[in-house]
Amino acid sequence: MTALKPIIAICGTTGVGKSNLAVDIAVQLAQAGRRKWDSAKIINADAMQVYTGMDIITNKLPVSERQGIEHALMDFKYPSEQYVVGQWVKDALHAVNDAHDKNQIPIVVGGTSYWIQHLLFPDRLAKDINSELDDGPPSPVLKHPALSTDLARSIESLPLDLMQLLNSLPDPAPSADADPEGALQLFNLLNTLDATMAARWHWRDTRKVLRSLRIIQESGQRPSDLIREQARQVLKPRFRTLCFWVYAKPEILKLRLDQRIDKMLEQGLLAEVRALQALSTDSALSDAEKPESSDYTFGIYQTIGYKEFHKYLSLNNPTKDDFLEAVNSMKTSTRQYAKRQTSWLRNKLLPILYAANESDTDFDHTTPSTVTYLLDGTDLDKSWATKVRGPAVHITNAFLDSKSLPDPMSLSDVAKEVLKVEHKNTDPIAVLNDRRKIICPVCTVDPARPFMVEEGKEWQMHQKSRFHKRRAYKPLTAAEIEEQKLRGRQKKQHISDSNVEHLQSMVE
Repeated sequence: MTALKPIIAICGTTGVGKSNLAVDIAVQLAQAGRRKWDSAKIINADAMQVYTGMDIITNKLPVSERQGIEHALMDFKYPSEQYVVGQWVKDALHAVNDAHDKNQIPIVVGGTSYWIQHLLFPDRLAKDINSELDDGPPSPVLKHPALSTDLARSIESLPLDLMQLLNSLPDPAPSADADPEGALQLFNLLNTLDATMAARWHWRDTRKVLRSLRIIQESGQRPSDLIREQARQVLKPRFRTLCFWVYAKPEILKLRLDQRIDKMLEQGLLAEVRALQALSTDSALSDAEKPESSDYTFGIYQTIGYKEFHKYLSLNNPTKDDFLEAVNSMKTSTRQYAKRQTSWLRNKLLPILYAANESDTDFDHTTPSTVTYLLDGTDLDKSWATKVRGPAVHITNAFLDSKSLPDPMSLSDVAKEVLKVEHKNTDPIAVLNDRRKIICPVCTVDPARPFMVEEGKEWQMHQKSRFHKRRAYKPLTAAEIEEQKLRGRQKKQHISDSNVEHLQSMVE
């Protein structure tokens, strides 16, 4: 059997020094005089740092601090482009294979752990057809050779307007703010064809809904069926993986992140926000290429700082208080993002890394295919060399030389505490059924804009909220009732008009 080739992955929240550690390891490999794996290539796994320019708002490591180490998949996409996980995995695999061919160790580093997870483990990602579409328009779905009888029956029973939508899916996805009716119709189409997958998304997540529909259109299969196929496959890693999680205690990280935002503002953050605003109105771009400046789910416009300061810079007469509000909002968003990153690592990536070893039959217990270490980067200045760089370099050398590795729990008390996670079900079906969205009928005033809440804790908290309780005990006004009736009549009339137009076109 061919041995798996090595790879190093460096994860962690924003602001903990992941990029610095990647450079430290790469420099050490270049200086060690090794015969095998004598250098390294760093591969960016940060969803915002793939975009060219905008170095401040995306927190790129300055070129002067990269010490000549090659950084792949960074600064190569235009801010007006959309770049999704399936495209990145394909590009990252090419970069990894290129590194191995050149006797280089690929060091994948970034805060988008979701990307890293799908690079390390194959067959866990439903086909991302956004990067594989042909130049020509897709053929009608009913003619797809792989179409199952059940799905074909569901498609044949679609109302005329939904059938037309399926065969002419929008590009790009409609904005839920600008076109709520179009967004909801897109969601209803997915819900009709694959209710299991639709329950995973909020109707406002139009890009995710559209991506699921395109999978049906191009593959002839329901996305949920593809995920069930994945569940029958044994979890096997692509590479022999050494994973470092650079960690900082939350109370210290909070202060560090606040200070970093202050520094970003001094370096010219507002100038980059203005440049992004100007890009959204660039007359040289086509309508398809031109994002809406208020669409915070598109490409680089998702980056923290743009949303907060776009609103501030859009004011006619912004005040000092408006500026401070934007600053505080960015700091709050950054802290919340760091918290979500930690949650993903503990609840998603760590369990799948552990599960890979449990199901690993090709390696004995002394040389697992994946091994994960937590490095305490709480104090960047005083203890970086002894608690982060030193242990990482030592472990890397032992890993590449196939020598005995230390127990991950032995590195520090923090590692012992954080790395000990409860067993999580990593089965793709369990992941699919997690975080399902349901409609709250009490809080849905306008049927065209249903109020959706996540099942479980979020739903329980919502039921106890003042907003929900007020709606539950406050009957609809006569005006609200009439508005709902009117919307229902208009919807029926729209469907009727569409049928008439279709019949007229057939006659003509």
